[in-house]
Amino acid sequence: MKMEYADHKLRCRWANPKNPLYIRYHDEEWGVPVYDDQRLYEMLLLESFQAGLSWECVLNKREAFRKAFDGFDIDKICGYDETRLEALRQDGTIIRNRLKLRAAVDNSRIFKEIAAEYGSFAEYLWSYTDHKIVYENDKVSSPLSDAVSGDLRRRGMKFVGTTIIYSYLQAVGVIYSHEDGCFLCRKK
Repeated sequence: MKMEYADHKLRCRWANPKNPLYIRYHDEEWGVPVYDDQRLYEMLLLESFQAGLSWECVLNKREAFRKAFDGFDIDKICGYDETRLEALRQDGTIIRNRLKLRAAVDNSRIFKEIAAEYGSFAEYLWSYTDHKIVYENDKVSSPLSDAVSGDLRRRGMKFVGTTIIYSYLQAVGVIYSHEDGCFLCRKK
């Protein structure tokens, strides 16, 4: 199905033409290589809330998440206690799943451990591809996402299954997946 956009550009099928926030995300963020740990952390935290939901739902709540999670300050989030988690569970502006909220705190601690072990989380993540971008589309998982997901789960992270990690790798540009016909599509 061909989507009609106000600017008449062709985009990936998933980019909802009725949601300007989603179009801006598609055009300016998705698939752009990220090497900054703060941004990699924010995206991993947000992606973990996607499990069972659409990315559009999470993206629409991004600013609410930013406010609720102290600007994605990893040190503050690592220190969240049960009182803080209960306050988040009462916040109707974000996804309030008890297990996902707990995982956000635990995953943050593990993210910091990985960053310390490798010098940065970016080094850890990009080492899986020898610091090269993988070009592929029309997939929801791959041996790469299986490997990253498996390692993160082995380290204790939750809500980081292979499909979520594949989506994460696409979002942060490790995997470049703009579809044929999209105005941003490029090959190696």
